[in-house]
Amino acid sequence: MSSKMLLNIIKKEIRELLTPATILPVILMFIIFAGMGNFFGEAKEKAQAKPKIGLACYDNGSIASIFVKTLEEKCKIITKNESIEEVKEKEGIALIKIPSNFSSNIENFSIAKIEIYWIVKEIGIANTISLESLRKKVEEAKKEVINYVLSKKGINASFASEPFTLEEKTIFKEKEINMPPSFLFQFLSTQSTTIPIIVMIIILTSGGMVITSMGMEKENKTLETLLTLPIKRRTIIAGKIIGAAIVGFIIAIIYLAGFSYYIQSFSTERIVLTGFKLSIVDYFIIALSLFSALLAGLAICIVIGSFAKNYKSAQTLTLPISALAIIPMFVIMFKGYASLPFTLKAIIFAIPFSHPMMAPSFLLMNEYGIVFAGIAYSLIFAIICIAIAAYIFKTDLLLVGRIRNK
Repeated sequence: MSSKMLLNIIKKEIRELLTPATILPVILMFIIFAGMGNFFGEAKEKAQAKPKIGLACYDNGSIASIFVKTLEEKCKIITKNESIEEVKEKEGIALIKIPSNFSSNIENFSIAKIEIYWIVKEIGIANTISLESLRKKVEEAKKEVINYVLSKKGINASFASEPFTLEEKTIFKEKEINMPPSFLFQFLSTQSTTIPIIVMIIILTSGGMVITSMGMEKENKTLETLLTLPIKRRTIIAGKIIGAAIVGFIIAIIYLAGFSYYIQSFSTERIVLTGFKLSIVDYFIIALSLFSALLAGLAICIVIGSFAKNYKSAQTLTLPISALAIIPMFVIMFKGYASLPFTLKAIIFAIPFSHPMMAPSFLLMNEYGIVFAGIAYSLIFAIICIAIAAYIFKTDLLLVGRIRNK
């Protein structure tokens, strides 16, 4: 008898624990990690492939020949002309220029110089792999030069360890910046990582409050009482959305204020001189983008919350909002919007939460059009969801859990 009772208890616990609320988050995390694995796999393939570069050599000396030969073995030379546009057209990642005095300077114990123009198309973890791979190839070629110099007698060891320096310039969004791409990545990565995480937290917090509030009101019968009062249904909807939006917006302002101090720690004179700095107007536009996305999120949460029967079921219904907030966050952090295929771009754009995540990077590049388009889309999305919620509030769905056929 006791064994049968124990078995029944085990079955009961399994039925209660093995619910969509426990299974779906696991599936979601699997999809996220699988996607991350795909991104890293793609990055690994890029690291193993030979980087495509342009190589313009104006020196016929022996030392320059050693350097060029090493690069030709380890890289794919797509052009030998001094043309950045040709490198871009052939999807190269850099143009290396070797001046005519390269070999002679080293032979005369004078520091030589090589110019590298890095071609940066988009900021993202996957896009940095090929650039770092090329940097390693250049260092390997540099070591070959060092070995050649050391083979001669009477060469100073400290000079041989550093026979030439790199004068690095980065081409990013048609701008020429006098700095290596690593410095630019360090600065812009704060936009592609910190802001998406902040937006995700705000959306999950505010949206979760609205949905669970709907579930608790149904469970406590307060919503039923509220609907019997002589108040227009759209007033109830507006009150819920505005109240939650105010709380969410206060949270957003606090996060953005802290973020502005955080971003200033990365702002050096070199960055300011190149124009990569958000103004007060830019921060206002980011706040507007976040507020419009928050309205859209709260409006869809009202619609989803209408299907909650109690507090427990409301927690399950927060999963779609979590997915809509987490997926674009990971895509933007690891890939960058501009480098996505058209179909994935359309999907990410269709998710209103993605727009404030992308806004800082677009504003730094003076791409205001897509930011305002995202704000307009989020507001239209919110209006549609509010209209749907108003219709639901006029039906019996909130009280009986379904719409009765007349």
